Order: sequence, then C-alpha cells, then structure tokens
Amino acid sequence: MIPFRSDLEPKRRRAVSNRDCPITNSGVDFPRLPSNNPRMPRPDAVRRVKSYSAADGYVYQYYFFEGNRGQRGSNPGGEFTYVVSADRHTAFPFKIFVMQSALQAWAKQNGRPLSSSEEYAVAKMRLFQAFDEGAVQAPAASQPAREVIVDESNLEELLGRLGI
Repeated sequence: MIPFRSDLEPKRRRAVSNRDCPITNSGVDFPRLPSNNPRMPRPDAVRRVKSYSAADGYVYQYYFFEGNRGQRGSNPGGEFTYVVSADRHTAFPFKIFVMQSALQAWAKQNGRPLSSSEEYAVAKMRLFQAFDEGAVQAPAASQPAREVIVDESNLEELLGRLGI
C-alpha cells in the first residue's frame, strides 16, 4: 500500500487568532512576544512659523497655537492664541479675544453669521493691527499672556481689510 502524501508531511499547527493572544503588538509572521521598547509619545504638531513686518520696523515671527471658546467677565467669545517672537530668541503667547456679542450684532445687521474661517481671519487681522501698533510685548514673569479684543468698535474695520 502506498502512503498518502499527507501522511508523509509533518502535522501542521493550528493558526492562532488575534483574540487568543492578549498582547497587542502586531506581527504577521513573528511570534507575539512582549516588546522591550516602550511606546513612543505622539509628536507635537508641526507649527508653520510665519513672519510679519510691522509698521514700527520690527519683524515678528508668529504661529497659531490654539483656538478655544472662552469668556471675559460675562462676555462669551472665541479666544485665539498665537506664539510670538520679536527677537527670534524668546517666544511668548499672545491672545486675541473675539467677542460673541460683536459677531451676533454683525450677523443681525448682515443677515448671516461669520463662518469659523472668517472669525479666525478677523483674529489674525487684529494680531497684525497689534503688531503695527507696537502692542505685542512679552508679559512680565509670572504674568498671564497679554491679549487684545475684537468688539463692535473694531470688527467692521477688520472685516473691511478682508473685503467682507
């Protein structure tokens, strides 16, 4: 009697599914052993540093850091934080607060609200205006970040620069 080919081959092992193995490392053809390398933290976001030549002769470098909804007293609004450097050696936060009441008044007058991109653009125009006025300075040690405000008195002018 001639043996079957399958009788001559070594017995095959059963495949192991991912749910049978508690270790979460991925390995296609590798045994699932615990890694001796700790997980790497996520890298910080890459910030695009931009320059602005102000009317006072300074060249500022800045980048957008974050935008949040916030409140100043009883006034809600959008808080836009930029990191600014006037000397290319030290950087400090600078905030622009866009008052919600100004945005609502503009929306009522014009029949539509500003989009989030337009609100960001208004904050950036206010940052440029602060650069030109020389109002952007590093806060004293242990002091909160300085800020400027967009309200009903300057919103129309800033939107005019944007052609809105």
